[in-house]
Amino acid sequence: MGRNRAGRRTGRLVQREELPVRVVWWIGSVVIAMVLTLVLASTLPGLLGFRLPFEEKSIDRSQPALLLSVQELSEYHAAVGTFQVVVDEERDVSWVPSFIAGERSLFVANGTVDAYVDLSGLGDGDLNLSEDGTAVTVRLPAAELAEPNLDQDRTYLFSQERGVLDRVGDALSTSDQSELYQRAEDKLAAAADDSDLLAQAETNTQAMLTGMFASLDLDVTFLEAAADR
Repeated sequence: MGRNRAGRRTGRLVQREELPVRVVWWIGSVVIAMVLTLVLASTLPGLLGFRLPFEEKSIDRSQPALLLSVQELSEYHAAVGTFQVVVDEERDVSWVPSFIAGERSLFVANGTVDAYVDLSGLGDGDLNLSEDGTAVTVRLPAAELAEPNLDQDRTYLFSQERGVLDRVGDALSTSDQSELYQRAEDKLAAAADDSDLLAQAETNTQAMLTGMFASLDLDVTFLEAAADR
């Protein structure tokens, strides 16, 4: 009798020890089956050449570009200046601490400014050929500066400090940075005007025309532009 009881107890202990192993094996099998199912579901359609019914796709419905106008240009862009400016703008409210109302922005702008000579400005008497046909005199219009061209990839808001009221206002509306962009363009234009970009453009234009006339066996002389032009 004692041996039978001992045998039964031993058998029950073995079954209890094997039970967790079976559970772990069953859970592992289920996880592996789910992983295989997901892998097959994602790769099988591509291998068989068909798409899933709920697959996400993007469709470009943009209209083709429309040519609005064509404008003939007579400007010779002879020099390009690259500039960087920092706009440091602060807006305070009288008698109110800055942490409540006010704003300070640091805006970094990079861009280029072209200097050009408008050859359509050549008037009567500005281009004369000598009687023997060996020389020419040219009076060029003064060089001008084009509108600044901001480099959008290198133009950014570096930092901005705002009061509590300004932050609440930004949460209720979209922040407008157009004023910062306009100030940056004005600073770029001023920097170009203070540089030697205009003089370089005139020098480069004369060099271009000298080479062009030399190919025609013509000597060229440049006259100074009239003061009223």
